[in-house]
Amino acid sequence: MTWKTRPRSEFGGLAAIDEGLGPLVVLLHGVGLRAEAWGGQIGPLVSAGYRVLCPDMVGHGETVFVDPDGLDSYAAPIADLLQEPAVLIGHSMGAVLATRIAATGQSQIRGVVGLNAIFQRSAQAQDAILARARALDGVNVNDPSVTLHRWFGGKVSAERDACEQWLRDVDPRAYKAAYTAFAESDGPTAAQLSGIACPALFMTGADEPNSTPQMSRAMAELAPRGRAEVLSNAAHMMPMTHAAEVNAILLAFLQECFS
Repeated sequence: MTWKTRPRSEFGGLAAIDEGLGPLVVLLHGVGLRAEAWGGQIGPLVSAGYRVLCPDMVGHGETVFVDPDGLDSYAAPIADLLQEPAVLIGHSMGAVLATRIAATGQSQIRGVVGLNAIFQRSAQAQDAILARARALDGVNVNDPSVTLHRWFGGKVSAERDACEQWLRDVDPRAYKAAYTAFAESDGPTAAQLSGIACPALFMTGADEPNSTPQMSRAMAELAPRGRAEVLSNAAHMMPMTHAAEVNAILLAFLQECFS
């Protein structure tokens, strides 16, 4: 797949890809990426009859950087987009934001999906990600090689090349701010998960070392209408590397949410 740049529209200060007609699906990307990371999902969801809205996180893609103040400052402009019934789908930090918004009980939210979502990291994992956040200076472009190795191993692919370009292009201030917010978060709390009234799907890869299958299963158990899916031979960037498998599960979930 070619991870081409797509046109944007502006929504309350967020630049966003806006394609298709039908029930609204909002896709939230992770730290260092941009809306095009959903390139494997946009076409299939639009073809299935959905309107797909993919905002660039603050300081990412074409959204201007405004110094944020914690996770709520990332979540608030996304919540403001929800002026009609919608399903929220987030990947990595986007999953943290999606579940955080869903836990507020907004009546417009028909369902929520957390892809490669975190929940109660081990002390070792928490120390490691906080150390990576502290090492960022917010001035120089971070060398993406270690991140890419975590995501893709040694495999060369168009997906890896696209992620490398996005990681090099992102504003260093925005990357440090978002990465720090993500590192300091431990994912949704048990209380937040218990308060999600809509259907909730948590999906990750069997080979994912950080957003583990155990995390997704634990979150699904806490959400009243939760469920978990684990994809074989997949890791952190499964929306890109395993798009067909991810899409099949998402489309079945969306049909349920909007029925």
